[in-house]
Amino acid sequence: MRENTLKAIWARGDAVINGWLAIPSAFSAEVMAHQGFDSLTVDMQHGVVDYQAAVTMLQAISTTPTIPLARVPWNDPGFSMKVLDAGVFGLICPMINTRADAEALVRACKYPPLGYRSFGPVRASIYAGPDYGDRANADVLVIPMIETKQAVENIDDILSVPGIDAVYVGPADLSLSLGCAPGLDKTDPPVVDAIRKILAACKRHRIIAGLHNNTVAYAQKMINDGFQFVTIASDSRFLAAKASEEVAALRKSGVRTGRLPAY
Repeated sequence: MRENTLKAIWARGDAVINGWLAIPSAFSAEVMAHQGFDSLTVDMQHGVVDYQAAVTMLQAISTTPTIPLARVPWNDPGFSMKVLDAGVFGLICPMINTRADAEALVRACKYPPLGYRSFGPVRASIYAGPDYGDRANADVLVIPMIETKQAVENIDDILSVPGIDAVYVGPADLSLSLGCAPGLDKTDPPVVDAIRKILAACKRHRIIAGLHNNTVAYAQKMINDGFQFVTIASDSRFLAAKASEEVAALRKSGVRTGRLPAY
């Protein structure tokens, strides 16, 4: 089976730099895969990516050593199994609030006897190798999202579930759950305290802690604090930010843009 290099990065104590894909395009996924990210996550929850688009994006990522991950829309066993069959090496699942939620997620991601995942890795066996079925339980990552007050209160119960490899903090929903405005790179005391509690629990249970960030500066701070899985913005944010920057710079120069040629 193709190596899941994220595990090797974590084993030596380093942090994984993850990219986020919200644009339903194989070409944009391919471009992102060539930028040096350790992993890329196809967002099938809040982005506009459907299953067929996700498959083509995974095919594009597979032209590089970048590890493919996906965030599924919900803790739906059927959908999770189908995405795993498409060849992702890790599944990020939103709104895992209790031990029962975490157990259900793990069971859907693991073949018997550890779970009840149905066998049919149609693309996964092509991408990962013919021995995929023998090694998937050990190598495919199960990553619940911790993004509510309830989940923080239940963090030790969630992290004690066998088969959990990492958790991923969703700052926006966590903020809403704590009565704060949604957003990234949070400094609100209730959110900061909750993130610290999650990180401390991950250290106790020897589980990797992950977090979605908006800026490099905030991501670096989180790495320094002990997070080993950090996402920087997303493809759509990168596109919008750079386009806005360039247009603003040109308008400031006094030059008016005209219609551009097709190429």
